[in-house]
Amino acid sequence: MPDPLTAASSALDPAPGPAAGAPLAAPQEQPLLLIVEDDDAFARTLIRSFERRGYRVLRAADLAQMQALLAQHKPGFAVVDLKLASGDSGLACVQALHGHNPQMLIVVLTGYASIATAVEAIKLGARHYLAKPANTDDIEAAFARAQGDVEVELTERTTSIKTLEWEHIHETLAATGFNISEAARRLGLHRRTLARKLEKQRVK
Repeated sequence: MPDPLTAASSALDPAPGPAAGAPLAAPQEQPLLLIVEDDDAFARTLIRSFERRGYRVLRAADLAQMQALLAQHKPGFAVVDLKLASGDSGLACVQALHGHNPQMLIVVLTGYASIATAVEAIKLGARHYLAKPANTDDIEAAFARAQGDVEVELTERTTSIKTLEWEHIHETLAATGFNISEAARRLGLHRRTLARKLEKQRVK
């Protein structure tokens, strides 16, 4: 039976790795990438994929680990999960990364794309914002995007009431640094009610 992690890694990184015996880039020439992701399996898959493409990769599971790594390393690239299990906001991570190095290319990943958080991520210094699942090709393309794309397809679909409600909830969450209690207060909801709504949306 195939190893599911190996299979996931192959799916994430469709590009073939270097041929056997091919020279590898010298360590000082390799781009340094920092991945801020609390999902161990997904983080390992990303690490393997980017290492096959010649990156050196560091990984942090929360804001504190990320800051500890930044004290010793100077990554030029970062991939940040929007919502971490520790309760840390990926937006706070983006802000800290951009403050550490304004030239760093940062891509934010999330399981639920929101206009509010996309806008905040870009304002805080991210290069791009991708909804999961995103593969290594998607992330590298996002690193390379310096300008907007005028050719992007415009949708004429009417926004639903539920989508508008969710956008308002997520905008409030972003404004409070994903503090559920404070967001519930501002929204006029009981904390448990807001928590149930978030669970249904499976914010990640």
